Amino acid sequence: MKIFALYNIKGGVGKTTMSVNLAYLSAASGARTLIWDLDSQGSSSFYFCVKPKVKGGSKNLLSHHNDIDDHLRMTGYPNLDLLPSDLSYRKMDQQIHDMNHPSRTLKHLVQSVSDDYDHMFLDCPPGLSLVAEQVFQLADVLLVPLIPTTLSLRAYNQLVRFLVDHRSKKLRVLPFFTQVNLEKPIHRVVTRNVREQHSVFLQQMIPDSNLIESMGIKRAPLPTYARESTEVAAFGALWQEIQSRLSNKTDNKTDGKADRKDKPADEPSSKKTAKK
Repeated sequence: MKIFALYNIKGGVGKTTMSVNLAYLSAASGARTLIWDLDSQGSSSFYFCVKPKVKGGSKNLLSHHNDIDDHLRMTGYPNLDLLPSDLSYRKMDQQIHDMNHPSRTLKHLVQSVSDDYDHMFLDCPPGLSLVAEQVFQLADVLLVPLIPTTLSLRAYNQLVRFLVDHRSKKLRVLPFFTQVNLEKPIHRVVTRNVREQHSVFLQQMIPDSNLIESMGIKRAPLPTYARESTEVAAFGALWQEIQSRLSNKTDNKTDGKADRKDKPADEPSSKKTAKK
């Protein structure tokens, strides 16, 4: 089972939107897919019309008293299941800290279903935390959505510096731009310059779109109600590019080291953008 984590230190960058749509595309391609809504806000659970509730809360889940299978829910889409959120997830950091072997907690939970699924997507809460550190050790791929703005790049740079000392050897980091509006000068400059100068960045971008925002009204993945749209095509192209990166053995050898490819990206200044 390959584990994809949608993560960013910064909130509001589209982690849930990406988690839901990529998980759906994975399942639609025939891969047995599980999405775990790790954020106590429960947005992924909301999109799939599943109540954000885990019996016994996160404490019971982490204690291994019950098999993780007891908490899985069907989404209504073929090949796609959900481990829902719970409000108690907000306490998960402290609960992990109190465990006898905190570094193994999430890993053991995931191992119990590793033979049942091909892909697992983690919709992660923002911020650097014990949960985030466990994700960095657990995941195979860290997908980092960024809005092309100064603060978003600054958060990415903080993440890169942290990962130099806090990542597993297997973790691949693949950042990409979301909520892109190329009518904005700063978006044009940042997306062009960063992708040209940092090969670790995926080339495909996800546009800023009212159609994508309507997921909150439809409570469904975008391809289920806008299959022919350019937005769905963008998600599909992004998923294909991710898979292509992972299957490229040459890229695999160079892309996996945080102190080489995953170097901090230049943050735009007023002088750089004013002339564009």
